[in-house]
Amino acid sequence: MALLIILITCFVIIFATSQPCQTPDDFVAATSPGHVMIGGLFAIHEKTVSSEEYPRRPEIQKCVGFEISIFLQTLAMIHSIEMINNSTLLSGVTLGYEIYDTCTEVTVAMAATLRFLSKLNCSREIMEFKCDYSSYLPRVKAVIGAGYSEITIAVSRMLNLQLMPQVSYESTAEILSDKSRFPSFFRTVPSDFYQTKAMAHLIQKSGWNWIGMITTDDDYGRLALNTFEIQAAAKNVCIAFKEVFPAFLSDNTIEVRINQTLEKIIAEAQLLDVLKNVTFTDGKNSFHFDAHGDLNTGYDVLLWKEINGHMTITKMAEYDLQKDVFIFTDQETKNEFRNLKQIPSKCSKECSPGQMKKTTRSQHICCYECVNCPENHYSNQTDMDHCLLCNNETHWAPVRSTTCYEKEVEYLNWNDSLAILLLGLSLLGIMFVLAIGIIFTRNLNTPIVKSSGGLTVCYVILLSHFLNFASTGFFIGEPQSFTCKTRQTLFGVSFTLCISCILMKSLKILLAFSFDPKLQNFLKRLYKPIPIIFTCTGIQVVICTLWLIFAAPVVEENVSLPRVIILKCEEGSMVAFGSMLGYIAILAFICFIFAFKGRKLPENYNEAKFITFGMLIYFIAWITFIPVYVTTFGKYLPAIEIIVILISNYGILCCTFFPKCYVILWKQETNTKSAFLKMIYSYSSHSAGSLAMSQASLDSTNSSLGMTNPNADGKSAASQKNKALQAQAFADICRENIPGVSKTLPRKRISSI
Repeated sequence: MALLIILITCFVIIFATSQPCQTPDDFVAATSPGHVMIGGLFAIHEKTVSSEEYPRRPEIQKCVGFEISIFLQTLAMIHSIEMINNSTLLSGVTLGYEIYDTCTEVTVAMAATLRFLSKLNCSREIMEFKCDYSSYLPRVKAVIGAGYSEITIAVSRMLNLQLMPQVSYESTAEILSDKSRFPSFFRTVPSDFYQTKAMAHLIQKSGWNWIGMITTDDDYGRLALNTFEIQAAAKNVCIAFKEVFPAFLSDNTIEVRINQTLEKIIAEAQLLDVLKNVTFTDGKNSFHFDAHGDLNTGYDVLLWKEINGHMTITKMAEYDLQKDVFIFTDQETKNEFRNLKQIPSKCSKECSPGQMKKTTRSQHICCYECVNCPENHYSNQTDMDHCLLCNNETHWAPVRSTTCYEKEVEYLNWNDSLAILLLGLSLLGIMFVLAIGIIFTRNLNTPIVKSSGGLTVCYVILLSHFLNFASTGFFIGEPQSFTCKTRQTLFGVSFTLCISCILMKSLKILLAFSFDPKLQNFLKRLYKPIPIIFTCTGIQVVICTLWLIFAAPVVEENVSLPRVIILKCEEGSMVAFGSMLGYIAILAFICFIFAFKGRKLPENYNEAKFITFGMLIYFIAWITFIPVYVTTFGKYLPAIEIIVILISNYGILCCTFFPKCYVILWKQETNTKSAFLKMIYSYSSHSAGSLAMSQASLDSTNSSLGMTNPNADGKSAASQKNKALQAQAFADICRENIPGVSKTLPRKRISSI
């Protein structure tokens, strides 16, 4: 009996929908009475035809092109309603249905919708216009359909007038998820948003980025295309071409989906709220409508494969909407999915790590050239749009690098060959200082040592030289706060101490050659060796102390070089640094002036000219240092200052002590008291004789020439007198340094002259 009813229904539907519409009842494809009427919209026929090129009368056209798959969906709805009516699910309530064939045409679907919205139990089947449809009773309570998104969108906008629930079994357009525009719409298939998302994900997993797209010229096709273009671009997939086919092409291979939405229907007035909260299962999975009216189902990934001339369709995986993952049924299908990567579909060859994409003149971002990452840039993935910049302060990268490398920290290391050489020279200087100290200690009572100012002064000068050589060690090794502050301070104070002691000697020489009685008395009062040394050195101590308090040297990282970090001592204040060096230079210049005036004393005991040479070496070294220091950059900058310190220190040490050591070690016959007295007597006698001869010559010249050239005679006499006074001054120096000499020197003769 049931089979007979179905056959009769099939005949009625096929016959009715294929005939022209004469009366409103002819327009109905299938109907059955009930307490609650359910509307249905199915595209049982493919299209409508007109006898004319374009319609001339407002009438519903004839439908042609029977679609068996859609017809089966219609039967599925009827079968579901019959099953509910034959069950105890709705006791005392019978469901009826009123199904229309849309003929895949929006106009036909709109005509059916008008009849759905017509007033219940009205003989004229009209739809009343109202401002509020809350109490309005329409012909049907809910609508199943339509299939095509374009038809569904149009129908849904009309159903919104009465918020009539609409459940679609095929419409997937993303716009239908907008509840502000389609508040009463539901569907049992996912939105195109997820379909296009799954497609883009599948293409990316397959390693493709150069694809073509075919779509239909309707709302469904256009909206899906727009969504897919956005999601494909987000995954760097390019659409090489787009083909738009005419709308409503049927596909007989689509799997039939049976609508199970109306398993539970409660009261008529609460139908929309019930649909929003309904949940049902298919035996293993639970389904429900989300906030957008979309069903939480997924997609099957199908592989179309030609085997021996026959096309086979294999289910490879399921796409989970919630987790955005593909679920494989077995390992074989998973391997088949992986094999998709072997199918090439790319416009350009992928760029390897260390390269980046450079787009060509093509409009597609997937067509590009691969260029190497420049220096200090890297890329660690394939097909990167741009290279990443390394942190230039701490890292660097060569051309075509896949990673950043830490910059090597450089400074003048202890194992550097230049540092070893400079340390060796410093140690050699310290050995010279110790050797000179031993030599002078063993020859304490010799005239050479005593004429040098005594052992105490020599020890102080040697100590300052020792500290100068030792200070070079603070310029080598990893800079630390302590070493940065110590190295300049130690050098500045110790070198100032050395120059101060030499200045005291130079002042003594100037005192010996001062012939103005008033100036000589002033210099004698000024000549206080210990106060002079302490004062000169104390000023340098004050300069260095202020330097350390207000702008102390600090450790600094110079990151301007591309591959290394230079760890150096930043002097803190170049003014303070310059003041320290400038003060030493002033003391050295005074020493040079004082010593230059005494350069003509006897050679064996004349320190003045050696002090002059030592100061000249100092000036040459430090004048050269300034431009070199300013222009030198890198880890060898401290080596420049070490070299200058060594040159100036060696110059003063050698000029001050080496001649004396030479006399002590290899001219011992001249380093005796008798030899010293003989030399003094000879120098004094020679100076006195020169003065007497000059006086006799002057008297003879004056008697013959009269007063013709008094200035010249005066200059000659003054020159000779100066030589005599030099001899007397030298004798005074010797008396102070060598006890017992005063008794034997010809003082009366010099005085009488």
